[in-house]
Amino acid sequence: MRQSPRPEIRSAVVAALARAGTPDTVADEARGFPGWIAGFRGRALAQGIAPGVFDRAFEDARFQPDVIRRDRNQSEFVTPIWDYLDNAVSEARVRNGRAALAQYGAVLERIEARYGVDKEIVAAIWGMETSYGSYRGSAPIISSLATLAYEGRRAAFFEAQLVAALKIIQSGDTDARHMTGSWAGAMGHTQFMPTSYLEHAVDFTGDGRRDIWSEDPTDALASTAAYLAHFGWTRGQPWGVEVQLPRGFDHRLADRSVKRMPSDWARLGVRDMNGRAVRDYGRAAILQPAGARGAAFMIFYNFRVIERYNPADAYVIGVGHLADRLKGGGPIRGSWPRDDRALASAERKELQERLTRAGFDTGGVDGRIGPNTVSALRAYQSAVGMIPDGYASMSVLRRLR
Repeated sequence: MRQSPRPEIRSAVVAALARAGTPDTVADEARGFPGWIAGFRGRALAQGIAPGVFDRAFEDARFQPDVIRRDRNQSEFVTPIWDYLDNAVSEARVRNGRAALAQYGAVLERIEARYGVDKEIVAAIWGMETSYGSYRGSAPIISSLATLAYEGRRAAFFEAQLVAALKIIQSGDTDARHMTGSWAGAMGHTQFMPTSYLEHAVDFTGDGRRDIWSEDPTDALASTAAYLAHFGWTRGQPWGVEVQLPRGFDHRLADRSVKRMPSDWARLGVRDMNGRAVRDYGRAAILQPAGARGAAFMIFYNFRVIERYNPADAYVIGVGHLADRLKGGGPIRGSWPRDDRALASAERKELQERLTRAGFDTGGVDGRIGPNTVSALRAYQSAVGMIPDGYASMSVLRRLR
């Protein structure tokens, strides 16, 4: 039957809207939520969501003021990578990961055989995302995504995620009551966003449902492997290898755009931490995530594949290093500039402003240390006789001041 462009709000939705009332402190923000749901209902139905599915999914929907607070409360400080890795690859997480591998080893080996992704990488993502399933999040996904879509900062993105979540419910894989996860909409053991779930989740158990929410992590782990395989995981290639750089190394070569075979890097004196040339697994770049005073890594294509899960260098190194530890490897051997600290947001913007005024254009002032800012930093460091590692440190900012 043809739907009206302004469909009637069913009684279940009316009940959900009535419950959207909030304390006075957030009442103004919540006031428009009922009308937003009414408008969204039409848009959802136009994308194939059945009226009954929508109404049942929104029976318990509520405006979530805490979600808005979390979304807006983005810290102005960035955790230094050494502190991040201390937590991400703690001895407890390594120990628990080895226990998880022992418990689910047979399943993970079958997943590795099917998708070609190292079982330790899959386990490491599981460990990084939810501490091996111990904290998967209990936020109601429909309410959280609806609140974020209504709030408007990234409305189009979160509305697309909300439609995808409704499609998951409509498929029968789960229902709204059991669809829980993080406040930002990531779900299950390995924290899939709804659109990624629709595209990549698999039913590895063969029970007819792609169940990433249950106590059994099998479908979630297999879905993670399927996701990485889809984006080109190369069997037998490491994510990266910690390396030592020779005295006098040209740090301008430590750039993601400069890729060479490990044997070519070896001819420049780049070796693994035992002094051996790294095997020719494929073209690789040199990454110094904390500049010349920190550890260095030779990173391969699989580094980029893990970036599909989370693009932060610290996250990818965390996953890769945790996987190495689960395989029996040791801690990172290079040092970190622990006497330094990460720049706050205002300081990163000041750095960009001062670089640009000094004639080293960063392409804008946004507080994000992207490729343009790194290039400007390298040029400035070279001009003033500093090591051109492109690292946004307090020492560079002090020099600019």
